[in-house]
This record gives sequence, C-alpha cells and structure tokens, in this order.
Amino acid sequence: MKTAHGVFQTPAFAPVATAGSVKTLLFEEVRSLGAEIVLSNTYHLYLKPGVEVIRQAGGLHRFINWEGPILTDSGGFQAYRLSEFFDYQEEGVAFRSHWDGSPHFFSPEKVLEIQHSLGSDLVMPLDFCPPYPADESLIARSVRITTDWAKRSKGWWNSHERVSHWGQKQTLFGIVQGSTSPIWRKRSALELAELEFDGYALGGLSLGESKEDTFAMVSVAVENLPADRIRYLMGMGTPVDLLLGIEQVIDLFDCALPTRNARNGTVYNWEGKLVLKGAGFKDDFGPIDENCGCATCQNYTRAYIRHLFNAKEITAMHLATLHNLHFYQELLRVTREKIRTGEFAAFKKQFIERYREEEA
Repeated sequence: MKTAHGVFQTPAFAPVATAGSVKTLLFEEVRSLGAEIVLSNTYHLYLKPGVEVIRQAGGLHRFINWEGPILTDSGGFQAYRLSEFFDYQEEGVAFRSHWDGSPHFFSPEKVLEIQHSLGSDLVMPLDFCPPYPADESLIARSVRITTDWAKRSKGWWNSHERVSHWGQKQTLFGIVQGSTSPIWRKRSALELAELEFDGYALGGLSLGESKEDTFAMVSVAVENLPADRIRYLMGMGTPVDLLLGIEQVIDLFDCALPTRNARNGTVYNWEGKLVLKGAGFKDDFGPIDENCGCATCQNYTRAYIRHLFNAKEITAMHLATLHNLHFYQELLRVTREKIRTGEFAAFKKQFIERYREEEA
C-alpha cells in the first residue's frame, strides 16, 4: 500500500509503538527487523506529551524518528479500558486521564483533528466498542453510534481535503463493530461500505470470545466489505491468528503480543513458544531458533538469555523483543512469498500442524 511516507507490503504486521516507542527497541532496530509500518495510539499521545508538543516537533514522524508509514488508532478503546470514569454518549466519549484523573472528551471530530495534527498515514475514526459479552441491545447501540460517528468523521475528513496539517495525504478507515452477532456485524459492514472509506478495520474482536467466533465474524465482515479496499484486523494476534486472518484476505495486523510476551520471557520460533525463564534452558547453549538471522539468535544462547531474565537484566527484554518482532516479520515475509507462488494454503496447513500454541 502506498502512503505519503512510503509503501508497505501486504499482508503486513505493524509493531505497536503505543506512546511513540516500541518498548525496549530503537526505531533503527525496528527498521532493521523488516517492519515497514508501525502503530501509535491517539489517546496516549494526546495525554502525553500532548498534541502541541508533537506539532512543534514537526509531526509524529519527526518526533519519534520514524520515516515510514504510521497508523494511529483513535484511542477510544484505550480510554474505555484505562479510565476509571468512562461514558459513551451520543456526541462522543467522556473519560478521565489514567495519569492524573483530569476530565476529557473525545468527539469524532476531535479525534480526527488530533490525528490531523499528528500527521499519521492511516487514521482510525472514533467508534463504539462494546465489551464482551454484550447483550443485543448494547450491540445494536454500538453499531448505530459507530455508524453515526463514521458519517461525522467522513464529513470532517472531506472538509479538510483528506490531508494532514502538513499537507500530506492521509487514509481514513471505517471500523466495523457488531461483537459476535452475525446480524449486527453484517449490518455494520454494509453501513460502513456505503460510506466508501479508503480502508476498513475490524474492531471489537479478541476480547474473550472463542477463536471460532472471532474468525466467523471476520468472515461475515469481509464478505460484506468492498474487495478493493485494505482490510485491517485490529489487535490480533498469535502467529496462527495471522495466517487464519490472511486466509480470509486480511491485509494488515497489529498486536502487542510479541513485544509483551518478549518482556515476560516468552519467545517464538517455527515450532511454537518457549518460556526462557524455565529451568530446562539453564544449560541450553543453542539459539532461540537455529535458522533465525536476527542479532539475538546470531550472538546469544537460550541459557544466556534465561540468565539475564532471572537476574532481572533489562538486556533480556531487549534481546527477546528483537527476536520476536523479527520472527513476526519473517513469518509475514515468507507468507507473502507463498501467496505469490500459489503455495499459501499448503504453507498455512504445515505451519499450523507443526506449531505448538502451548508454552514449552
């Protein structure tokens, strides 16, 4: 996909830089791992350091020293999850900062105004994400309000000529809601498709529902969205999730899982997950993955990284994060190649049969 800050190949995985940083890594390292797009969050950047600081810096790309594409989430979900006080209203969402308790209000227009100033490339509108589980009346309300806010967002967007404060093209997505209801998920997709967004995100999933329900809802949404627009599955997921999503023609993913797991000592290879803090790795002098080309695997052993974790050394988190994000990017690189050669179905089947979801 082409953006004002370069092209990223799809299907793609965007490392999460919530507050403008991929935890434990420099952006030079993120680039070296093969990442072409990163994700930051409007809610967090709005609260700290604040929009004016980023505007004075010349926009988010300059502020964080990332030259490639950036996707910014609207922040509505984070306001809901992190704030002690949160209220969905017809006009927007009222919440209190999780930092100091100060009151704030996000309207659809304000959320876009913030992202307009940030200068991100892929922009998410404010949406109403119901908790899971939710009764039908709440799901219906969330779809109705999400569509209403999407219309307001599109109106604001068009009035600002679809460019950032810096005069660069931005891409506005619509976000499909509907929880695990096929009826409401389809309705949300159809209503947003009528608004002709540049891309479509699938929200409100991976909140505790079964994997079967998750991908059933992905299927419902995709079947009712334009085939020529980019599709983004928000907040997912595991390596297997990525392949199952790609099978349903998802183009873009993000998830904090590989970096969060890395900081807790869980790493990935082509066989599954390894918990490096375990006693079984005390004298294991092989790399995390003998076929991996990342700096961690080329230079350090499982035993050494285990030692660093147990000694509570920050370097452990750095090395594990380097590896996990390299693994995710390599998985997507191989997947793109298999799609080009027509071998994706066989590759997916072999990977899932071999990969252990449980931790070793």
